[in-house]
Amino acid sequence: MTAVEPARLSLWRAIALVLAFLALSFVFASVGAGLLEFIFGSQARDPEDVPFQWVALAAVAAATYAMLRLEKLPWSAVGLDLAAASPRLLMRGTVIGAVTIGATSLILVGIQQLRIVATPDGSWWGLAARSAAVLLPAAFFEELVIRGYVFAVLRRAAGWKLALIATSVVFGLLHVWNPGADAESILAVVVAGFFLGAIFLATKSLYAAGAAHFAWNWMMAGALHTPVSGLPLATPDYKTVDAGPDWLTGGVWGPEGGFGAVAAMFIVLFFLYGRHLRRMEF
Repeated sequence: MTAVEPARLSLWRAIALVLAFLALSFVFASVGAGLLEFIFGSQARDPEDVPFQWVALAAVAAATYAMLRLEKLPWSAVGLDLAAASPRLLMRGTVIGAVTIGATSLILVGIQQLRIVATPDGSWWGLAARSAAVLLPAAFFEELVIRGYVFAVLRRAAGWKLALIATSVVFGLLHVWNPGADAESILAVVVAGFFLGAIFLATKSLYAAGAAHFAWNWMMAGALHTPVSGLPLATPDYKTVDAGPDWLTGGVWGPEGGFGAVAAMFIVLFFLYGRHLRRMEF
């Protein structure tokens, strides 16, 4: 694909393109899930299983490719070009994601609002590897769906600010069915949408946003042994438990649902806005 400036879009064309992308993603995911079931049996369709996560990611990547081909757009239109995959950008995203939630959680442990308690012995490395195998495709799947082609279309129709607002709200609402979801936790996920969207806009790299998303989730699941967006995971050897008010610690949702994590994300948001986004026109 040659590098071209994406054309501005009318509202109705933007809606049509988004619906086409979602329909293609559904078709590709259904075909992939059917193949998984045919080869490995019905248990392979479990959304929490590793093969399903990778098939879902492949389906959305294929739909993204198809829509870019349809519009004759380069991968850079969605932040997936080769330059966007530079080690520097990937490391930047990883560090931002891991440090933001990791430092917040350690501060809460330090002031005794979270506690680390012993659990039955298990394989720490096994959990670390499995959580990475599941959370890596899951993070990039969500980024491709929310801040990939859909974000690019909305941006061309209404500008980056409205695209960021719309995708962040949708990102939050997609989590309302998670265990323990309430108004505070969903609001925190909306803020996380702004946080990840700002990383994408500042770096022009969806890989960097995906790396931040993955590092955030893995820090909770693989390192801290806390729930991720309300979803409980295995906790070999130890786990981090709530010892303070839910509004601060996130309660059953995990640390990312509390005021501490929200405050940390706002600090990063203000920095990225002042450094990169304030001068961005469209």
